[in-house]
Amino acid sequence: MARKKPTKRPVKALAGRPQMLPAAAHSDFEEVTALIEAARKRAFAAVNHELVALYWQIGEYISRKIESASWGEGVVDQLADHITRTQPGLKGFNQRNLFRMRQFYETYRDEEKVSALLTQLPWTHNLLILSRSKRPEEREFYLRMAVRERWSTRDLERQLDGALFERVVLSPAKVSPPLAEMRGSAAAEFKDTYLVDFLNLPESHTEADLQRALVANLRHFLMELGGDFTFVGEQYRLMVGSRDFFVDLLFYHRGLTCLVAFELKVEQFEPADLGQLQFYLEALDRDVKKPHEQPSIGVLLCATKDNEVVEYALSRTVAPALVAEYQTRLPDKSLLQAKLHEFYELAQAESNRPALEAALPSQTKKPRGKRKKP
Repeated sequence: MARKKPTKRPVKALAGRPQMLPAAAHSDFEEVTALIEAARKRAFAAVNHELVALYWQIGEYISRKIESASWGEGVVDQLADHITRTQPGLKGFNQRNLFRMRQFYETYRDEEKVSALLTQLPWTHNLLILSRSKRPEEREFYLRMAVRERWSTRDLERQLDGALFERVVLSPAKVSPPLAEMRGSAAAEFKDTYLVDFLNLPESHTEADLQRALVANLRHFLMELGGDFTFVGEQYRLMVGSRDFFVDLLFYHRGLTCLVAFELKVEQFEPADLGQLQFYLEALDRDVKKPHEQPSIGVLLCATKDNEVVEYALSRTVAPALVAEYQTRLPDKSLLQAKLHEFYELAQAESNRPALEAALPSQTKKPRGKRKKP
């Protein structure tokens, strides 16, 4: 007699073991997690806004009490003790921090156009900028750049250590006439000097060494370039006629909607170097650029350059291009600050304004309307 085959019973999912789900379900789940993450970011931004606004109000209160002679300096110590006794577990309101709140208010109370930026940054960022910037223009510069580039605390410290403000004001980018005439102040998106101290390159290095190091440290290099730069590729192949050519590094700038080609030179800039870069830009515009995109921009990144030679070489260049240096070590900040002091002494504050505004992104140069204080 033939035996019946055993009936297959459905296998129940083991407790604790995730079941296989269709791809559509995973997609739905990702939408939910995205909603959660967006809500968390909004909550953090709201808490930060209220916290910085609170510190502003406390700083204003202390300042007015001291200015009116209602309080002496010693009363702030008593206030700190009172907060400690009545609000146990509450941190951040010791005597030192209360004086910082007062300094914070007194520094920015007459600067309405930057007051809206203050609550967009964490308190730590505000303290760093407040303590390490000596001039109103410098504070404004770092406030705007920190908001625009979304710098972390570490990123902001690096830019302060690298004297970004001094470098930008003292040495604006040297660009060709076509780049200077591009829409949206495109030249302001580039620097005359790029600091690449994170590469740890030896004194003697090749272009291949430089390229490999930049790609290996791409996150740091993108931060140095700016938040709107995205990486396309290295040794990007261009075919012209029957020959192949290779762009060292190719990026895309979202704000300018254009390709940006970087050619690397570990020697001093020579005018002949521009010819190769212009050739690459022509090939990119003819064969790679999308119809809606702007003309490609070229950056010749050199170890050293003579500014007068650069000016002569760029004056008749028909392509949007610039020549910049890379520095593998932190600059001498004290020397740059001394030069900046001379710069300010030789010109009135109002005439220095264009140098600062040229360094700022076009969308943040002139805030519209009056801003309320935090």
